[in-house]
Amino acid sequence: MKRVSFARFGGPDVLRLEDAEEPHAGPGRIRVAVRAAGVNPVDWRIREGQFRGIRPLELPAGLGQDAAGVVDEVGEGVEGVAIGDHVFGEGENTYAEFAVLSAWARMPEGLTFEEAAGYPSVMETALRVIREVGVRAGQTLLVSGASGGVGSAVVQIARERGITVIGTAGAASQDHVRGMGALATTYGEGWVERVRRLGRVDAALDLAGSGVLRELIGLTGNPRKVVSIADPEAAELGVPFSGVAGSMPEALAEAVDLISRGRLRIPVEKSYPLAEAAAAHIDSRAGHTRGRRVLIVRKPAARRPEPARNRPRAGSP
Repeated sequence: MKRVSFARFGGPDVLRLEDAEEPHAGPGRIRVAVRAAGVNPVDWRIREGQFRGIRPLELPAGLGQDAAGVVDEVGEGVEGVAIGDHVFGEGENTYAEFAVLSAWARMPEGLTFEEAAGYPSVMETALRVIREVGVRAGQTLLVSGASGGVGSAVVQIARERGITVIGTAGAASQDHVRGMGALATTYGEGWVERVRRLGRVDAALDLAGSGVLRELIGLTGNPRKVVSIADPEAAELGVPFSGVAGSMPEALAEAVDLISRGRLRIPVEKSYPLAEAAAAHIDSRAGHTRGRRVLIVRKPAARRPEPARNRPRAGSP
């Protein structure tokens, strides 16, 4: 199969499309023929080596954790999913033609593979930071970086829960933020006063890491009412940094519910062929995204079935 990998830490030029052995579904796992893979900031942070001190990685290594595809292997002990099902979820090395998933859900009706690949990680992150910041119905949440994938999920989930949202984003993303039900304003000089004119801020989220933590603390009056997922200086200012993942199965279940009821939509800003993963990383790192970026994986050529002893059946004990 084809997969994207890197043999040394560095810039996007270290990424290579290579031939690799196919992974197989172990106990409690499924394998999918990947149709699309989500591109997340954590992917290029790993590629750059930002986590090698806390998360050792053996090179060469693959990339990617979000995928949507067609189930083609079901591991021992897995129930409720069958070969041929269309699913989306989280796994390892999803920038590839085949990937093993550790958490998954059936794709909601009407969702394309391209769209579905953009949901798993952003949903888990959005639900986690809303919970950690402690904002409640009737209060106002300021979201710095409201137009990206996580921001888009946060805005819509918060609005569904009766929370007023003020979202900051670039000038070109104002309509996108307003369209999700938030009060919108731009970054740049004077943004704090523009936010104050929109209303009192009870809690704030830093999703972009653009050096605004001190201002967010000033707006909320309490560093513990600010949560960051992107600024390494957060702890120095007394701001909680959210980095420990919550329950992906719960996040996927909520995504399915909200999407099915028409209460959540995260658009795909741009899709790229698998061979252009480097371009996707460059664009992701630059920010200013409205929605998600995904890699499109070409449908693999038909293969001869493996012997039954090597290919677990759906529902096998």
